[in-house]
Amino acid sequence: MSGINYLTKEGYEKLKAELDEMKTKGRKEVAAAIAEAREKGDLSENAEYDAAKDAQGMLELKISEMEKVLSNSRILDASQLDMSKVTVLSNVLIKNTKTGKTVKYTLVSESEADLKAKKISVNSPIGKGLLGKEVGEIATIETPRGNIDFEVMKISID
Repeated sequence: MSGINYLTKEGYEKLKAELDEMKTKGRKEVAAAIAEAREKGDLSENAEYDAAKDAQGMLELKISEMEKVLSNSRILDASQLDMSKVTVLSNVLIKNTKTGKTVKYTLVSESEADLKAKKISVNSPIGKGLLGKEVGEIATIETPRGNIDFEVMKISID
């Protein structure tokens, strides 16, 4: 997970809060589970102890990865972005050139992606295909069922 992660202020704060919770509440819960398993006797044959230690290792790995993401993050200010091209934080209205269907997506970092909220990652196939495009340009997106062409109809920041 190297490279710069572009986040909104809200996305940064959400990740920071999640990290703080893992460091405090998460670590306390794992420590309590380890202590409880220790009380049950012989550690060499204690499956609960092994599971608790594995959970501790996974938690520490998540904490480490999230710290890397936050340390490489840059908070974007929407007012500073160029709206002539599709960039991170752009709201893009695209039209499928075959079906004529339109859909609006917001391009965000991977950690903020939420398809239900129409927020797609700039690292997704559609996100990669749209980056740098201008209104009127065609973005060809490679999908498992073949290429799909989308026309960029509108670019905005809401």
